[in-house]
Amino acid sequence: MKVTILGNNSALPAYGRSPTAQVVSLYGQDILIDCGEGTQIKMQQYGIRWRHMDHIFISHLHGDHYFGIFGLLNSMSLLGRTSALHLYAPAPLEALIKGVLGVADSTLSYPFHFHALPETAELLVDHKLFSVLCFPVEHRIQCHGFLITRKTRGRKLLPDKAALAGIPTSFYEQLKNGEDYTDPSGRTIQNEMVTTDGPIAKQYAFCADTRYTASFLDHIRGVDMIYHESTYLSDNEARATERFHSTAAQAAMIAKAAGAKQLLLGHYSSRYLDISEFAAEAQAIFPNSLATEEGAAYEL
Repeated sequence: MKVTILGNNSALPAYGRSPTAQVVSLYGQDILIDCGEGTQIKMQQYGIRWRHMDHIFISHLHGDHYFGIFGLLNSMSLLGRTSALHLYAPAPLEALIKGVLGVADSTLSYPFHFHALPETAELLVDHKLFSVLCFPVEHRIQCHGFLITRKTRGRKLLPDKAALAGIPTSFYEQLKNGEDYTDPSGRTIQNEMVTTDGPIAKQYAFCADTRYTASFLDHIRGVDMIYHESTYLSDNEARATERFHSTAAQAAMIAKAAGAKQLLLGHYSSRYLDISEFAAEAQAIFPNSLATEEGAAYEL
């Protein structure tokens, strides 16, 4: 499971940093979170393929988080997408998408399913490989964070050992589920002889645009990685609060309170050229903090 940063700046592109967009990759699936202007160009640049992308989540309707969705949806259609796409976003975005397609007399080439985000926390997706929960944060308009859980896939099969033990391939799924195998003669082969531990569950929390608050802590406790906005440094804490944003230090305090394993910082104000100061400020409170770089992939 990894997170690739496509954009990590705030409202204005600056210093080579683009508006918010990132991709969570797990089990061959790519999940897009937010879609700022230029996202599809960044996807091409960093090798993210839309063919592996069936779910998109938009945290809120400030332009730097969704202006890229119109071009991305249209490009997928022009390139012949046929598989269904699910978009989860605040309700007003559906009418905007229909309006953009309508004035261009365009029809998407694939089934498109729009899901309006609720006002409260709710499980949005319960896929066999992952789940996605949304939770409200505190921003100037309706805004949600997302908790993505990579589910475990049971035991990992060692096919060479299973074949050597004479276990038929028709029983392999049961082996992955932890079952022992008993052959026709009554001999039992213990599961741990032909399997090893599978991938454990992992959790990633995207905390969106929010001012400093503990209101969503219960949804992100113990996660493996948090992305928390850090628009400002502490010398601009009053400005951050006024504009419903956070500082790097405040992001670190949330990560520490949540008992997270790692913190990613982003959504930098365009007033800052050097982002190393963000890492330094956060690390003084929560040592395992990183100031994200555009194009970088962070493994959970």
